[in-house]
Amino acid sequence: MRRVMCVFMIVLFAGAILSNPSRPFSLYGDKKAKRIDDIITVLIIENASATNKTKTGTGTESEVGFNTGSSGGGLMSYLPTWGFSGKNSANYKGQGETSRMGELKAKVTARVIEVHDNGNLLIHGSKLVEINNEKEMIHVSGIIRPEDIAVDNTILSSSIADANITYTGEGVNQDAQNPGLLTRFFTWLF
Repeated sequence: MRRVMCVFMIVLFAGAILSNPSRPFSLYGDKKAKRIDDIITVLIIENASATNKTKTGTGTESEVGFNTGSSGGGLMSYLPTWGFSGKNSANYKGQGETSRMGELKAKVTARVIEVHDNGNLLIHGSKLVEINNEKEMIHVSGIIRPEDIAVDNTILSSSIADANITYTGEGVNQDAQNPGLLTRFFTWLF
């Protein structure tokens, strides 16, 4: 019985090694992506928000004056005094505020397409989901470090360098969100 079990184990290991001779087989190694064509799951958890507030206040004020009085006595004291005065003021106050928020959560499996000399991995993956003639496409690419890969062969999108994550859609719902031709024309006109 022991001999049969040993032969079975040898055949099992030999089959695993021979099924893919380019990849070494290890009982104790992890299954993290580290070579070209390995796959990894990217957990996209992106939250973005931005707020911009502006406040402007300007003011100018000018004043001019001219006065003369009697200079001395005698006849000059009977002449009327001269006077001129002026004032100018201008004020402006302006305010503006914009804010934008976005959130994207998804799971995309990507493929290692290049291994750099330092061991970092270039990944690229995409996912297309089509339901009732509505298409949603997610693309992800970037550079990851092997030490950032979790034990379950996943990586957070926040750990991707030079990350390029796009989420687009096509279909009736997407078309309904875009303004019509006349609306765009009048918006451009005015």
